[in-house]
Amino acid sequence: MRLFFAALTLLVGLQVSAGEIDQPAALSALQAPETLLIDVRTAEEFAAGALPGAARIGHEQIAAQIATLAPEKDTVIVLYCRSGRRSSIAQDSLQALGYRNVINAGGYEQLKAELEAQD
Repeated sequence: MRLFFAALTLLVGLQVSAGEIDQPAALSALQAPETLLIDVRTAEEFAAGALPGAARIGHEQIAAQIATLAPEKDTVIVLYCRSGRRSSIAQDSLQALGYRNVINAGGYEQLKAELEAQD
């Protein structure tokens, strides 16, 4: 039983650190015009409202399509979705492909509010 809880604690810790939301880093990165902003929500969610300048690639297609937008693995990429879960999955996929500067900005509404507060 003790081994089960130890394994569970380890897995939870890995999940949190792998796709952790870092909104301050995202906001800082978005100050640079060369930063790539990607919305990983569905086409319907994107059509209902998206951040200015964001490209849309669904989290399930990001590994197959990212090279068209970011052929360089050093490109700074900021990802967002509705809550941060899908952007975390996309972040993990991009990091597995060798992208080194991928930031999970979390949810659309929160990121939108933060960006509007900066203006």
